[in-house]
Amino acid sequence: MDEPRSLDSLFKEKLFRIPDYQRGYAWQIEQLKAFWEDLVNLSAGRSHYTGVLTLKQIPADDINESDKEYWLVDDHSYKLHHIVDGQQRLTTFVVFLQAFLNLVESLPEHDGQSADDIYISDSLSVAAVRSKYLFKLKPTGDRFRTYKFGYTIDNPSDRYLRHRILDEPGGGSVAETFYTLNLNNAKRYFAEQLREVHEHTGMAGLQDLYKKLTKRFLFNEYIIKDEFDVFVAFETMNNRGKKLSDLELLKNRLIYLTTLYDDQELDAAERKSLRDTVNDAWKEVYHQLGRNKTRPLNDDDFLRAHWTMYFKYSRQTGRDYIRFLLEEQFTPQKVHKKVVHDVALEAAHEQTSSADFEDEENGDGDVESDVTPTPSAQLRPTEIRDFVLSLRESSVHWFNSFYPHLAETMSIEERKWIERLNRIGMVYFRPLVMAILKSVSDEADRARAFQRVEQFIFIVFRLTTARANYRSSEFYNAARAVDSGELDMENLAEKLLYRMAFAFNDDATLRSADFANILFKKFKAGSGYYSWTGLRYFLYEYELSLLSASRQKKVDWEDLLRTAKDRISIEHIYPQTATDDWESAFKGIDDELRPQYAASLGNFLLLSQSINSSLQNDSFELKKSPKVVADGRKVRNGYSDGSHSEIEVSTQAGWGPDEIRDRGLRLLKFMERRWCFQFKDDEERESLLFLSPLEDA
Repeated sequence: MDEPRSLDSLFKEKLFRIPDYQRGYAWQIEQLKAFWEDLVNLSAGRSHYTGVLTLKQIPADDINESDKEYWLVDDHSYKLHHIVDGQQRLTTFVVFLQAFLNLVESLPEHDGQSADDIYISDSLSVAAVRSKYLFKLKPTGDRFRTYKFGYTIDNPSDRYLRHRILDEPGGGSVAETFYTLNLNNAKRYFAEQLREVHEHTGMAGLQDLYKKLTKRFLFNEYIIKDEFDVFVAFETMNNRGKKLSDLELLKNRLIYLTTLYDDQELDAAERKSLRDTVNDAWKEVYHQLGRNKTRPLNDDDFLRAHWTMYFKYSRQTGRDYIRFLLEEQFTPQKVHKKVVHDVALEAAHEQTSSADFEDEENGDGDVESDVTPTPSAQLRPTEIRDFVLSLRESSVHWFNSFYPHLAETMSIEERKWIERLNRIGMVYFRPLVMAILKSVSDEADRARAFQRVEQFIFIVFRLTTARANYRSSEFYNAARAVDSGELDMENLAEKLLYRMAFAFNDDATLRSADFANILFKKFKAGSGYYSWTGLRYFLYEYELSLLSASRQKKVDWEDLLRTAKDRISIEHIYPQTATDDWESAFKGIDDELRPQYAASLGNFLLLSQSINSSLQNDSFELKKSPKVVADGRKVRNGYSDGSHSEIEVSTQAGWGPDEIRDRGLRLLKFMERRWCFQFKDDEERESLLFLSPLEDA
């Protein structure tokens, strides 16, 4: 390995491309800050070692005349290289440089000037910097840009880098992903930092940064020789601060495997087709995982879920899924290791005196064939293709399971139930939901399945003491059975009902002892229903039940989850710390019992807008009406102009023990209707309100 080289030296007569097996731009604010601090804190006379830049030189013969790089490579002055390691750092340099040049051109003193007439230093123009580091313009024809650094055209970030970062005109609509968001954020980050530098130090400060970056940020350049396997090298390398995700490693492995098949098993056209299939699948997967740019989905969570659905479920924790994929299923050994197909052979038998008897006893002899056994890989190309296509299709349904409102081909009923599953928490059911969306054709069947899963989660995990992993293995395996067509929705429903049966008595009423025990501990602790994990979801479902065609939705689920203190969104109507205004309503109720009324189900109300905590002790009359200050401004909503649940409560003349009991019973009856079960009787329902003295369990 040669002495470290500056970027100024590295970019001489080189073209850099990020190949299709690489990920997109993964650096975020932590890595950008480190890069910026390294740059601005570099003292005079010192250099900064940036790391190893590992490259694979592409033979000139592999570059077609139709490629934009051809005119630069043809005269042998430029050499094309694929970046095996170091792409994050080089990408950051290019994005930084573009932000730098944009700022210099935008300065008022350069208004109306061309890039050839704007100088960074006495002898270096903006146009010269672009030509050296960013792109060359072909002098003839349509003068298209050939980029010094960029992605191969198969990479989904290619068009975004060219048109949104490097300002190539004519981009039109460009697909955006989590990785392109990172590119955009990097450009914004450096633009703001550079603007701040210019405000304090002027052009001299910008010139100093440019010289530091291009002259004193040093790389060790390492060129991989032909005898080394570039794919294997890639798997062993990590970029600064951002290790390769399992999904990225898997893509590289699959593309690598396509290179190992001999021509009898995979000819040149088939090899290209399979590789294109892998690239196209990963484009779609990355697109789906990053569709919600501010809340992207985790690569490895998706890969683990798909592995569970496609291959198997393991009780082992950690990274068992990627160990299976990389060390058992998609291994070079399964391509190199050839197996011989069984071939029926017709055996020749020497004629003997007993031959007729033996033939009659044993039947015809074996059939010997002159067909030569054909060796083939243990892992067939079709298996790779099938897996990749499943991964691609599944990524769409994985995204839809998180964001059903953005699903393009999903019925309203399905959206409604998947939204509910997301609100209540899917626990371990998301792979099953993905499998149902992928493999069940009838939308009504899908919606009913989601409804039954939601019922299972509410009853098993909100009303009983079942552990969070109760029957998880069974329903992980059910995801694979649904995906393979071995389990239909009728049998899935039976399975859910069977595993929910422990929660019911022989007469099909709910075995409420578990729910009562959960609540007993909470009332003993003083919180009652307030700390029941199902309360927010339950009250939101009750609010939705009050909607009709003529009623507008007043509460959005996301509004209830904005802060860590979001419990203010659930109101104690009768306050925990009551003022004298409440005394008459609770006359006759022992002081020791009053906190239980405050913590009972009927006393909780879902608010359409958070109420200032200092006002929560107001009397019922004050709470019912909006609070208006002297100048006529409304500073707080009242129940009468709040959520539909609030409006319902506001119709009460007063609020005391009877109202809390009656509303609590009404809510428990709603619970029965909504989740299709029954309590034993009114006496049991009333016992679940905990409005009598607690007895030690």
